[in-house]
Amino acid sequence: MAVNNPNSPRQRMINLMYLVFIAMLALNVSTEVLDGFELVEESLLRSVKVSTQRNDRIFGDLTDAYNVNREKTQEWYGKGAQVKTRTDTLYNYIQDLKERIVKKADGKNGDPEHLKRPDDLNAAYDVMFEHKKNDAARLKAAIDAYRQFITPMVSDPSIQNITENNLSTEPSAKAKANKQTWEESMFWQMPMAASVTLLTKLQKDIRDAEGAVLGDLVKNIDLKDFRVNDIEAYVIPESQIVMRGGSYRANIGMMARDSTQRPRIFVNGRQLSDEANGRYTVGAGATGTFQVNGFIEMAQGDGSFMKRDFSTQYYVIEPSATVAPVLMNVLYAGIANDIRIAVPGVPSQNVSATISNGSLVSKGNDIWVATPKYGSDAVITVTAKMSDGRMQEMAKTSFRVRQLPDPMAYLNITNPDGNKVRYKGGAPIARAALVAVEALNAAIDDGILDINFTVLRFDLVKFDSMGFRTTIPSSGASFTSQQKDAIRGTQRGQTMLISSIAVRGPDGIERTLSAPLELRIN
Repeated sequence: MAVNNPNSPRQRMINLMYLVFIAMLALNVSTEVLDGFELVEESLLRSVKVSTQRNDRIFGDLTDAYNVNREKTQEWYGKGAQVKTRTDTLYNYIQDLKERIVKKADGKNGDPEHLKRPDDLNAAYDVMFEHKKNDAARLKAAIDAYRQFITPMVSDPSIQNITENNLSTEPSAKAKANKQTWEESMFWQMPMAASVTLLTKLQKDIRDAEGAVLGDLVKNIDLKDFRVNDIEAYVIPESQIVMRGGSYRANIGMMARDSTQRPRIFVNGRQLSDEANGRYTVGAGATGTFQVNGFIEMAQGDGSFMKRDFSTQYYVIEPSATVAPVLMNVLYAGIANDIRIAVPGVPSQNVSATISNGSLVSKGNDIWVATPKYGSDAVITVTAKMSDGRMQEMAKTSFRVRQLPDPMAYLNITNPDGNKVRYKGGAPIARAALVAVEALNAAIDDGILDINFTVLRFDLVKFDSMGFRTTIPSSGASFTSQQKDAIRGTQRGQTMLISSIAVRGPDGIERTLSAPLELRIN
């Protein structure tokens, strides 16, 4: 009899797709990524449907056996009924969360299978962490309780371990590094499409756990062969999404297997060799959607062949990577610019990058530091080591390289409240506060950049009652004693200027600021 196996290639494929798209969550959400979530969601829903139907058939046969011989099957049927009830309760709770998230974003008629706003970043957070409810914590507690209930019922230690890992709520290594809880890593700033897919993945995992237990219960009452007449053909791909230049791989076989003979497998009009052992491999040289159709023939005892058809499809996509500057869409010459570089589905240690102008160094956690030189654009090339050992170029992104803009001069003064503030001129300033200032400062502080410059020299310009000007220079950032005396000798309402301000930035370039700092004595 065919039973649900969490260690099957299909389950490994589902887990692989789950990990691939979790890696995407750290990136800016593009249309292609959202489309990818839609493909995974459709695949998961089909798998959930198949698992649910299979589990229902197993429990139906368990029920039939109970009705025929209650004394023999009482213990196993009772456990099966508990498993089904607990599984359906958790499954329906997760389904309710999905519907609430979708309706939060798409309105009261929102449908989890037809998302209108898949890129909404607030719906999942609002539902899972809303005030005084915290459904994220409730979901974690429910999964933990279900795992503790279901795992001891699986007799096979390897399947028991897989079931426990699939239902684990332990934060991933990356989440721990980011100091995130399991709940935050699942739902914090997640696009709605990702949250719905993650919840569907949980539904798939609990259906697989339910199937593993029901399969064990059936074996315990010697019902191993009661579904032999319901053998079905399956195509189990490693992934339905393939990058151009890679290969599509799938295992094709029967759910019930006779180890004494091999079935004959025909794929797209050609028979697989016995040496292939059910593994179908085809190159992926072009992008698009490709069909895999065929049938399997198995010899029966009377010499005839039982035939089962199969059909599936896979998708070939262009290699892609995301290269996103942390500050803005340009790089500044002579300073360290933080860049986020990541490739969906590829661990960060297998991603490398180079820059055509300057230097590029990895800081870890997908953050790289680019230090370009002024004079030409910079091209960042991203390469990834694929699972088969190939080095694949994933993306080339060009950045404009700009010189740092001029900073603004300012004075650190103490306001009447006793707080330090940046005085940038124009407004009245108390003479005592101005005398207390020791030095002139300069910095870029526009809300995006916050870069300090070194003041090399400046002039203090004072005007007398006849309009004649007196210029008092300083050879550094500090006010000279002559400049301080000039400030003390000013009258209320008088204006002074700080001009000819020469500065040097972290890029090493010396420049003279065009705008003077106006001091209006109060």
